[in-house]
Amino acid sequence: MTAISDLPIAVAGATGRMGHMLIEAILACDDTRLAGALDMAGSHSLGQDASAWLGQTSGVFVTDDLHAGLQNARFLIDFTRPEGTLAHLKVCRELGVKAVIGTTGFSDAQKAQITDIAKDIAIVMAPNMSVGVNVTLKLLQMAAQALSTGYDIEIIEAHHRHKVDAPSGTALKMGEVIAEAIGRDLKECAVYERYGHTGERDPSTIGFSTIRGGDIVGDHTVLFAGIGERIEVTHKSSSRSTYAQGSLRAARFLANQSSGMFDMFDVLGLR
Repeated sequence: MTAISDLPIAVAGATGRMGHMLIEAILACDDTRLAGALDMAGSHSLGQDASAWLGQTSGVFVTDDLHAGLQNARFLIDFTRPEGTLAHLKVCRELGVKAVIGTTGFSDAQKAQITDIAKDIAIVMAPNMSVGVNVTLKLLQMAAQALSTGYDIEIIEAHHRHKVDAPSGTALKMGEVIAEAIGRDLKECAVYERYGHTGERDPSTIGFSTIRGGDIVGDHTVLFAGIGERIEVTHKSSSRSTYAQGSLRAARFLANQSSGMFDMFDVLGLR
């Protein structure tokens, strides 16, 4: 592995909650440097120093010009919306900028576009960049294999009132990991809604429950409910800083990759 002492990173959605957390994390690390700050056209922060909200001067100004915002960067970290991320990735491909994608809510067609772009640039894409969440996914894989029969599986997730997609990308990833571990296809066995006379629970299904409210950063619980016992595997986020630190680990991983699609299992050696 090549040691990289200066990682020039651009941040998409630089003026949002996650963008601010990423900028703060980049500025606080010795091996990372803020090299670009992107925001939507019409943002009131365009032209301002990207770290002004911290009372600091970074010399990097918020822009909606993708080429200008990415020209000095080797990496982009993006936690925005699917359409915006795809637009950013097209310019990343053109400029040879590697990408860390935490955006969720992609359609299958959009995921296929990202896979195609990964033929030319290295991409880490994961619905949750938290190291703890990804270790939890590994634990769920092990639990599902051992509890594949005789246990009903339910996934409960809670997020803040501003989240626009449901279930969360993390909850869906948990479902995918569990389904794969027990030889099922999540598209065929997932149940996202229950209302009225539903009949008895189909033991082959994986259920999802979604909660939205307040400022909940992100809580996820997977319930394996058997006869006479139940096992609950829970991860709770109290700060977005965990996503920021995981994203920086992903960028460091990409420093040694030329192209290809990766996830946090690759970054953390959990494959």
